Amino acid sequence: MSPTDPRDAREPREHPGPAGRPISRKTVLKAAVLAGATPLLLGGGVALARDLGPAAGPLALTPTCDDGDHPTIEQTEGPYFKPNSPLRTSLVTSSTPGTPLTVSGYVFGRACLPIAGVLLDFWQADTNGAYDNTGFAFRGHQFTNAQGAFSLTTIVPGLYPGRTRHIHVKVQAPNRPVLTTQLYFPGEPRNSTDTIYDPALLMTVQQVGSGRAGSFDFVLDVAQTPSPSASPTASASPTPSQSPTRSPSPSAGVWAAGTTYAAGARVTYAGLAYTCLQGHTAITGWEPPNVPALWQRA
Repeated sequence: MSPTDPRDAREPREHPGPAGRPISRKTVLKAAVLAGATPLLLGGGVALARDLGPAAGPLALTPTCDDGDHPTIEQTEGPYFKPNSPLRTSLVTSSTPGTPLTVSGYVFGRACLPIAGVLLDFWQADTNGAYDNTGFAFRGHQFTNAQGAFSLTTIVPGLYPGRTRHIHVKVQAPNRPVLTTQLYFPGEPRNSTDTIYDPALLMTVQQVGSGRAGSFDFVLDVAQTPSPSASPTASASPTPSQSPTRSPSPSAGVWAAGTTYAAGARVTYAGLAYTCLQGHTAITGWEPPNVPALWQRA
């Protein structure tokens, strides 16, 4: 758990907009879209607000795009995390039992700008509340796209003894620390008795046909240039799909951007040896010391 007071994350300060409406990150992004502005992001691309909703008109952008939100809070990893999860955006097949669920959103930095190439590693219980500790069922990682967006196809997790419904996730921007946290469902009876649960991590969930659609935007402690018309503060790094690919490297060698590494591959970087935990294509900013979700000291 984060040593900071979780109430700080639950009670964001909001600047009042026209007619007393609060200006949130999504509202600011929407205003930029309606006004024809082009919000840039770490990694390049154009950010569009999701969950636009009704509006009386575009709101003026604040100079810092700051609505007082704190970065997404940390939570315990729990006992069931496994490295080397598959690279995939869907954890289910057409025959997987359970209530279908999609979880989508963006990963933002401190200036409300989405971040491309962020690693998100999800894991959860099946519909019966059990975790797969021998394989990789309901485990998978992905990267945000050029717009800083992610989308996960899964099911509503079952109830695990002593816990409310939740989904685990590790989030890591290029060259940044790992954020480990959990996502929760509104209206769950066990939310009030789960000692780990925090309302700051509630998803917005809607019924869609026979399934559900959830949304959540992560905010990482990443400094950015606040003006949507300004250049990003960090150098742009290509997403994995933009990187040139080479043959998987199962044996030792010097780490190099653009190389596709398989789980178990061994490399050296700055004179130290590392073992690959998750198959991926290396990009600048994901050097082994910077991404413990991908590399482990040998």
